[in-house]
Amino acid sequence: MDPIAGLESVPSPSLLFDADRIGRNIDRLIGMVDGDCSLLRPHIKTHKCAEILDLQRAIPRVKCATIAEAELAAREGVPDVLLAYPLVGPNVGRLFTLIEKYGDTAFSTVIDSDIGLEALEAGAETELAVFIDLDCGMHRTGIAPGEEALSLAQRIDRSDELKFAGVHAYDGHIHDASLEDRKSRFGAAVSQVDAFLEQLRDAGIEVPLVVSGGSPTFALHADRAENSATKWQCSPGTTLLWDAGYGEHYPDLEFEAAAFLLTRVVSRPGKNRLCVDLGHKAVSAENPIENRVRFPDLPDVKFESQSEEHLVLSTPHAEDWPVGTSLVGLPYHVCPTVALHQHAHVIRNGKATGEKWAIAARDRELSI
Repeated sequence: MDPIAGLESVPSPSLLFDADRIGRNIDRLIGMVDGDCSLLRPHIKTHKCAEILDLQRAIPRVKCATIAEAELAAREGVPDVLLAYPLVGPNVGRLFTLIEKYGDTAFSTVIDSDIGLEALEAGAETELAVFIDLDCGMHRTGIAPGEEALSLAQRIDRSDELKFAGVHAYDGHIHDASLEDRKSRFGAAVSQVDAFLEQLRDAGIEVPLVVSGGSPTFALHADRAENSATKWQCSPGTTLLWDAGYGEHYPDLEFEAAAFLLTRVVSRPGKNRLCVDLGHKAVSAENPIENRVRFPDLPDVKFESQSEEHLVLSTPHAEDWPVGTSLVGLPYHVCPTVALHQHAHVIRNGKATGEKWAIAARDRELSI
C-alpha cells in the first residue's frame, strides 16, 4: 500500500480513517443505486462516528443497532432512524425517551414476538413505527415467515399505539465469495420475503417498505430496490470503511479500504521475530489469529501469538524492521475493531492531518 506521511506524530496502536477513501466509498454506494438515495439506509454500526454521518448527509436515513447509535444519528440531525434490534428491559423506555428528546427525527424499530409488541405498546405515548423483523435464513433474530408472522403483523395493524412500517429482513448468513453462490442464496432468501409480502397483501395489509440486506449482497439488493414494486431500501454497513476480509472475498463490489491500524515494533524477541503493539485491545480478535489483521508490507508474515497489548510475528525480513518502526495494517473485520478505539486519526491526501474523529457511539450511553 502507499505510504502515509506524518505518522511519526501519531501514537500506536491507533485507528486511522482515510477521509478521501470514505468519500469515494459513499459516492460508490450512491452510484450503485443510480443516484437515488431514497433506496439507501446505511447501517452506522461500523463507523459509529458523527463526522462520517456528516459525510453521508446526502442519504437522509440510517439503520443502527444500539440506543447510543440512534442518539448519535439524531444528535447529528439525521431525519429518519431505524433501530433494527429487538428492545427488551430498560431499552424500551430509553427508546421513548429518545423520541421525546429528539422530536425532529422520525424513529422506528423492529419486533419479532408478541412480547416485544406488548412492551412497545405499554411504553408508547405517541404512535411508533414498527417493522416486522423477518428471519430469511440467518436464524439470529426475526420471526419465520408464515402464519405466526402474519398474526404479528395483524396485531400491529390493529394497534392504537403502533404503526406497521413494513418488513425488515437481514441476510447476514450470505457471505459466499463466489458471486454466483451469493446470487443463488440471495434468491432463496428474497423468495421468502416475497412470499410473506404476498401473504400480507392477501390479508389486506399494505407493506410500505422493505429494509433488507448487508454489504456482501448490497449490489443484488440495489438491483432489486430499483426494480421492486414494493419500496425497497438497502442497508449495508461495512461499505463505507471496508476491510481486508471483505476486500479479499468480494472484489466485485470495488469499495476501498478506508480504515487502517498503526502499530510499531516494540521488541525483536529472537531471530526472525517481531513484537508489535497491536494486541486484543486494538484489533478484533474473534477470528483465528491469522485473520485479524493484514500487513501489506509484510506479505510473508506468520502470526505466532497475541495477547492484550502484544502481537508476535515471524518473518525472514525481521532485520529490516528495527524497534520503533511503524507498520500499517488493514483490519480483517473492521466493525468490532473500530469499537475498540476512542477515536480515529484522520488521513487526507495521503497524510495524517492531526484531526481526530471520536467513535462516539462505541459508548453504550450518550445522554440516554
